[in-house]
Amino acid sequence: MDITLIELVKTIILGIVEGLTEWLPVSSTGHMILVDEFIKLDVSKSFMDMFLVVIQLGAILAVVWLSFEKLNPWSSRKSPTEKRATYSLWAKVIVACLPAAVIGLAFNKYMEEHFMTAPVVATTLIFYGILFIVVENYNKHRKPRVTDIDTLDYKTALIIGIFQVLSLVPGTSRSGATILGGILFGASRTVAAEFTFFLAIPVMFGASALKMVKFGLHYTGAEIIIMLVGMVTAFIVSVLSIKFLMRYIKTNDFKAFGWYRIVLGILVLVYLFAVGDPTADN
Repeated sequence: MDITLIELVKTIILGIVEGLTEWLPVSSTGHMILVDEFIKLDVSKSFMDMFLVVIQLGAILAVVWLSFEKLNPWSSRKSPTEKRATYSLWAKVIVACLPAAVIGLAFNKYMEEHFMTAPVVATTLIFYGILFIVVENYNKHRKPRVTDIDTLDYKTALIIGIFQVLSLVPGTSRSGATILGGILFGASRTVAAEFTFFLAIPVMFGASALKMVKFGLHYTGAEIIIMLVGMVTAFIVSVLSIKFLMRYIKTNDFKAFGWYRIVLGILVLVYLFAVGDPTADN
């Protein structure tokens, strides 16, 4: 394929969608699947399947860039106690990654073949949108047990990791599932969101590496440009999204995201009822 201006514009749009939705609890994969139905890149299906995962590298690099000092256990600015706390944080992240790593490797192919459809996305958008509202109402008068990420215990980290498994179904939202799990089991919104960001680092790097190896590491010049443009766009937008979310949850709950998911899911179902499922033949 040849790179044209319209293909670059499409790639930038996909990068913006990824950057906006990866960190907000609204399902980046779900949005990318839906947007892909209307904005088709002139690429092979195998490349597109890989691109929709690898573009997340741009988003995850935003977390690394924004939190590098906090995540760096070798920083000369840290005391021995702070360095031990950083090592402990990484250990908790690894523990939380185990459920998704085990179950994801076993069922990822099946999920891709049977659940990467618009009806599934619409259904999960609505279901977890309702769940966000229910959980926030339930937590209205509860006091968080964990208000600082350094005091997050291994048990809660593992529970959050188990909730991450739910995101194997498109439309669930990895960040949404883990934030819900964190809040339900005593973490504050800030701690749940921050740990979710850190948990994404090994998960997304691993998923992207697997996709790239599976694709075969043979790319045309145009495909390399598309990946780079998508990742850079996702990086820039992700930086803004993360900063917005961390400011927002200091004074607001997640109900607005719940209502957004419900409305979007209903609109998708109405669209599918009117024109049919565009993913039915995939």
